[in-house]
Amino acid sequence: MTIETDATSLIAPDASVVALDRALEAIFMVADEPMSLVAIATSVQMPVAEVRKAIARLVADFDGADGGVRRGFELREVAGGWRFYVRPELDEVVRDFVLTQNPTKLSQAALETLAVIAYKQPISRGAVASIRAVNVDSVVRTLLGRGLITESFTDSETGAIHYATTDLMLSQLGINSIDELPHLSPLLADGSDGFDERQ
Repeated sequence: MTIETDATSLIAPDASVVALDRALEAIFMVADEPMSLVAIATSVQMPVAEVRKAIARLVADFDGADGGVRRGFELREVAGGWRFYVRPELDEVVRDFVLTQNPTKLSQAALETLAVIAYKQPISRGAVASIRAVNVDSVVRTLLGRGLITESFTDSETGAIHYATTDLMLSQLGINSIDELPHLSPLLADGSDGFDERQ
């Protein structure tokens, strides 16, 4: 007995595989912190083993495996999670773009988020969002891209990245250290709410 096999099935990937890979690409595109395998599997409602295989396919694809084009970004595992990063050899190109092409003026939302980070650093994105009571994902990406904040450390238990300000921010404000930031107490109706002290 012979088993007939469609020749295209040996070449073309299964539609569900392609759909999973594309879903992961979309998630990584908007994620501003490394995503764990469990978190990804939960979001796409797929087994962790399938997600792990999909990530391996994406890594190989972005790296130009099998004669493909090596992309300017990579899918990298950091602090127990996965996230898109610019390839190290392209850092200078991206830095030049950010400094020369992006408008220099920050939005009100970016200024408010930067102020929270400056006074409460190191602080996680979730904590910033809690203080501002709005989603700050895109604003944090903007501040990172401008070089005004940096990833200080990653919490080993939660995987949350904590952010801190950079020397560039100090130079933009014309101060030498965070200690020179004005105290908030005189500017607040009630300085006892825990936000008046720099940490």
